[in-house]
Amino acid sequence: MSGSWLRIVVALGVAAVVFGLFLAVEYVLRRVLRRLGQRATVLGELAEHIHAPLRWFGAMVVLRITVLVALPTGSWRNVTSHVLTLALIGTGAWLLAGVLTAIEQTMLGRWRVDVADNRHARRMQTQIRLVRRVIVAAIAVIALGAMLMTFPGLRTAGTSLLASAGVIGAIAALAAQSLLGNVFAGLQIAFSDAIRLDDVVIVENEWGRVEDITLTYLVVHLWDDRRLVIPTAQFMSQPFENWTRRDAALLGTVELDVDWTMPVDEMRDELRRILESTDLWDGRVSVLQVTDATHTLVRVRALVSAVDAGTLWDLRCLVREQLVRWVRGKHPYAVPRLRAEQVPSTPARRVEDSAPDHDARVFGDSVDGLVREHAFNGPGKA
Repeated sequence: MSGSWLRIVVALGVAAVVFGLFLAVEYVLRRVLRRLGQRATVLGELAEHIHAPLRWFGAMVVLRITVLVALPTGSWRNVTSHVLTLALIGTGAWLLAGVLTAIEQTMLGRWRVDVADNRHARRMQTQIRLVRRVIVAAIAVIALGAMLMTFPGLRTAGTSLLASAGVIGAIAALAAQSLLGNVFAGLQIAFSDAIRLDDVVIVENEWGRVEDITLTYLVVHLWDDRRLVIPTAQFMSQPFENWTRRDAALLGTVELDVDWTMPVDEMRDELRRILESTDLWDGRVSVLQVTDATHTLVRVRALVSAVDAGTLWDLRCLVREQLVRWVRGKHPYAVPRLRAEQVPSTPARRVEDSAPDHDARVFGDSVDGLVREHAFNGPGKA
């Protein structure tokens, strides 16, 4: 017994030394990768994303070898070895996911979205993120399956499970119908180019920017800092407005109701002066038209343009404010108002002062009227 314990202690000591050397090598390797990462981005990303899973994976390998060498044959050795095998599979999957994350970050760094024309870059970022998530999900499923297959009972039952795979598959498909629908919708978003990260959209009567797209849901950052979370299947099954699908530049309107006396030509010149005095305008469109004239008001619409939705909103507010100030200051008579006209009344005539009007009566007061009166009253009432 003492010899067995001595062998265990020696093996653990050797394992500790080996793991210490592994940590030292890992530390040096990480420093080297960070230095090389200044030239090759992928090496820097590897140093950032795999050092933690690499340490745990190395620890599991060392412990697994130590158990096989040091522990005597028996139940404790089998149980410990099985647990370490499960941990080794899990940390290996974690390490592989870290490598994929490093590759993802490297590819995302090549497609910058902080430029004027970033439509293609946002499309590539959306596809890269979703593909990485699909692969990581597949790795997780494979790792879980590998863990389950380490149990002898599950391997023995494999044949019977395969025999009933059709029934199980049907039940699983029915139970996961919503989840699978969202997953396929996420893949559709990734490769259809219908929507990308940072697109400005109107969905559910809300205006916002696409903040995140996953396989199962989509997050829209609304203008008031709320987050609207929508399942991808629901998002793709209903109409939505994408303001930046082809180009971020947009047109916007400003409508004012003014009096009929407003000099529209001068108002059009004032709109041009306002736009030329601000850097919010992109110089494309400056139009002022009378779009309606009903009752006591004239509706004037100013059409302006800006480089993106946020800038357009600020520009519309600025134009509206400046035009209102100009109307009140330069043409106060053209401010919308209601008119009332007083009509002089005609004095009533007295009956005795008025001359008889022979054309005012159908019956009587004229030859024809007397004839009609005689005809309708009958011969007994002449």
